[in-house]
Amino acid sequence: MSGALLQVEDVHTYYGSIAALRGVDMEVNEGEIVALIGANGAGKSTLMMTICGDPRARQGRIIFDGDDITRLPTHEIVQRAIAQSPEGRRIFPRMTVLENLQMGAITSDPAHFEADIKRVFEIFPRLADRLDQRGGTLSGGEQQMLAIGRALVSRPRLLLLDEPSLGLAPLVVKQIFDVIAELNRAEGLTVFLVEQNAYHALKLANRGYVMVNGKIVMSGGGEELLAREEVRAAYLEGGAH
Repeated sequence: MSGALLQVEDVHTYYGSIAALRGVDMEVNEGEIVALIGANGAGKSTLMMTICGDPRARQGRIIFDGDDITRLPTHEIVQRAIAQSPEGRRIFPRMTVLENLQMGAITSDPAHFEADIKRVFEIFPRLADRLDQRGGTLSGGEQQMLAIGRALVSRPRLLLLDEPSLGLAPLVVKQIFDVIAELNRAEGLTVFLVEQNAYHALKLANRGYVMVNGKIVMSGGGEELLAREEVRAAYLEGGAH
């Protein structure tokens, strides 16, 4: 594991006059899985979208691989090998599985497409069986697999995952998180994960951050945060695991 691939420095983001992020500092080192947990509305997804340039940070800096990307347009940020699997999956419902994957590969070398598709089908065999099926007819779990697969065919150095467990059955959630762990272990893929499911996220992560009302209030190793009483009380009551 080497130095910081992503650094967020004193970032403030607003929706109109409403502050959504208030001086956020965090970093993701190359080869790490880093989780951001917090209640619904804490600002987690806003941070992920701010990294991608929409909305734009009003104050502070976002550094990727040593370059300041704070003011870059979103399409240029994506071309730097940052891929996002967004909240709510946002696949193209009228396009087939293959067409969705082709959309993900727009920023990468076409020469790699066949190999990249094959890799996605090895990771998610169910997608191979649904190749010509429209995205909108897939189950929630299959749509999440497609959203992650679409991100992976762009060959990202940093994969941003926003609420991958949302609305999925526990068995499917376990499968998705196992895939993330294996991609990180086998390929060294760097992952920044935003999750309401604190147990799964912190179990998976090397390190984690806790966000409350647009501020980072706690950080530490994944297992370390899981063990902290205030984290357990706020996010793990009721047997989240």
